[in-house]
Amino acid sequence: MNKHVIFIDDEKPIRDALGQTLELEDYDVNLFSSAKPALDIIDNHYTGVIISDINMPGIDGLTFLKRALAIDPELSIILLTGHGDITMAVDAMRIGAYDFLEKPFSTETLLDVVKRAGDKRELILENRELRRELEAQSGPGPRILGSNPQIKQLRRILSHIKDTAADVIIQGENGTGKELVARFLHDHSARQNKPFITINCNAIPQTMIESELFGFESSIFSSGQKKRSGKLAHANGGTLFLNEIESMPAPLQEKLLRVLENRNVEPSAINQMMDLDIRFVSATKKDLKVMSERGEFNQDLYYHLNVVSVNLPPLRDRKDDLLILFQNFTRTASTRYGIEHPVISPEQQTKLLEYDWPGNVRELRNLAERLVLMGDTVSLSKEGEISDEQFNLTLSDRVNRFEFTLLCDALKRHNGCLKEAQEELGLARKTLYDKMKKHGIDKYDFKVTH
Repeated sequence: MNKHVIFIDDEKPIRDALGQTLELEDYDVNLFSSAKPALDIIDNHYTGVIISDINMPGIDGLTFLKRALAIDPELSIILLTGHGDITMAVDAMRIGAYDFLEKPFSTETLLDVVKRAGDKRELILENRELRRELEAQSGPGPRILGSNPQIKQLRRILSHIKDTAADVIIQGENGTGKELVARFLHDHSARQNKPFITINCNAIPQTMIESELFGFESSIFSSGQKKRSGKLAHANGGTLFLNEIESMPAPLQEKLLRVLENRNVEPSAINQMMDLDIRFVSATKKDLKVMSERGEFNQDLYYHLNVVSVNLPPLRDRKDDLLILFQNFTRTASTRYGIEHPVISPEQQTKLLEYDWPGNVRELRNLAERLVLMGDTVSLSKEGEISDEQFNLTLSDRVNRFEFTLLCDALKRHNGCLKEAQEELGLARKTLYDKMKKHGIDKYDFKVTH
């Protein structure tokens, strides 16, 4: 969570007291006695919260609000008002203020509003960064997000080679996105309208891989299948993605080497030589160079495939990209399932960053989808492990849990005022009473005493 606050108040005792309160909560506070110098340091990259009194000499709070929002209309600005300024404060909310606090207010109220305003600002900036990432990668197909140096270098390499015929080896742990990179390379190249054919060398029985690649005659199979030309022929003009190539049987490695050397093939179903124009993209979770030196992988085949090699870092080594990736996955899932996009709390963000993610980006994406589908019933344990202890709740239990949280949040925002809470929730007064009784909620638990 960002921890920056700009605090503007012409009364020094208030400025010093509230500034100290915020600093004790580890906020980095800039104090100003007037609005003009504060405006000079605000820009659309400001990560924190802005607090300003309304009644000040020179530039008053409302004028400051309008000028600040002209710099960035999504700034989180909180206004402080006296008892007689409520109408003015409501106008400020219409203009675009995040919230207003009526003096006197408790320390807890101030800290709660500042925290929520900071969370909102952080989310806005994350979404902007995500949009910039997406817009920077024009064209169809998947996109490779992240500002980690290794990911930036990966994008540079792919940009340089995408329109060449160079074969590529992608190395990385399971779940790091090797197939996505292969697909990105194909979809952003001149081959994008040609076939993208995948074969997983570890998922197909060894006796079947050769027929998958080179095709077969109907007489080979007792099942009476018709002859097929194979994936090499189908991929002609496009890209052939050989996933987990380290699992390819040695005899087939030798046969594939001949194809790469001659750039032609004689599919079993055609019985005549076919020239090939294929980009071979191979993926492996092992070090093929080491395997080839040990005699565990055909060395000549390795050198033919390894025109360009890229290494994908595990997610634990690119934690700086984790939150933007998670945000992208939750937004994608929200769109797919037609469910409102969840807000990720600072506590959840901390747990996400502390976890080691052995399943890498694939595991992160799966958690994001579960969070969208299950709401707050999917959590991260303090030990940093993914915890689905409530994942098996019934639909009724999930609805009740969501309703309870919704009611408590509304009452907390309105300091236990039922009238304001019911208006926000769009509930009849009796319905709100009934739901509070059902969940054992007492409005006095949310009253703030000054």
